[in-house]
Amino acid sequence: MKIGLASDHAGFPLKEYVKKYLTEKGMDFIDYGTDSEASCDYPDYAHALAHGMETGECTNGIAICGSGEGISMTLNKHPQVRAALVWMPEIAHLARQHNDANVLVMPGRFIDTDTARHIMDEFLATPFEGGRHVRRVEKIPMTTANGK
Repeated sequence: MKIGLASDHAGFPLKEYVKKYLTEKGMDFIDYGTDSEASCDYPDYAHALAHGMETGECTNGIAICGSGEGISMTLNKHPQVRAALVWMPEIAHLARQHNDANVLVMPGRFIDTDTARHIMDEFLATPFEGGRHVRRVEKIPMTTANGK
């Protein structure tokens, strides 16, 4: 598994922590940016991460912006992405178990590194349960304008 990383300026400090965490775990990652706390636009980095997933450059992702909302909205415009905004480990567990989330989104301005570590532990360790959840996940992408 290779994990793609993306953040804006507000998420940059937490993304730097995520890189250390993944390195400690021996996990491969690609950093799609940003590379500083200089003001920037989160969609640029969200689209880069989603493109990396589309091309198979990475299989999963972790994305961070100030609230987590903007980068999550942008990522979820891509049909193969199921980005889940997570601020506690229990939500990370359910996002993986029930929704087969493939991008973990964290709110960089609202959680500390200890919470982020617990969230990532849970997200990375929890498998998709399958079963009744498969049909629900299959209904997420829009196939036509009316969703049918």
